[in-house]
Amino acid sequence: MAQPVDEFVRDSAIQRFECTFELLWKSLKTYAEEAGVEVFSPRDSLRTGFQLGIIQERQEWFRMLEDRNLTSHTYNEATAESIYSHLRGYLELVRSALDELKKRG
Repeated sequence: MAQPVDEFVRDSAIQRFECTFELLWKSLKTYAEEAGVEVFSPRDSLRTGFQLGIIQERQEWFRMLEDRNLTSHTYNEATAESIYSHLRGYLELVRSALDELKKRG
């Protein structure tokens, strides 16, 4: 996010976002299952994360999920620009989730 933006940087950041989101929801799923809660999907994982107090209930989490779904199914310039514009905010959310998981770990 600190690099000047060009197509390569943007696309690389989006690719990292995809990987990061996958790791995040699967980490939330693992934590939930260790707490005795069954989770089936990324959306379930987020909802359970709210219930367990790992992440704060904010609409941005669901926008993040929607953006992740867009990156894996369609790709065009407008979509890429929109998703890239959200990444800085997502970074803060993911860092807070990671910090909370580490405290509980």
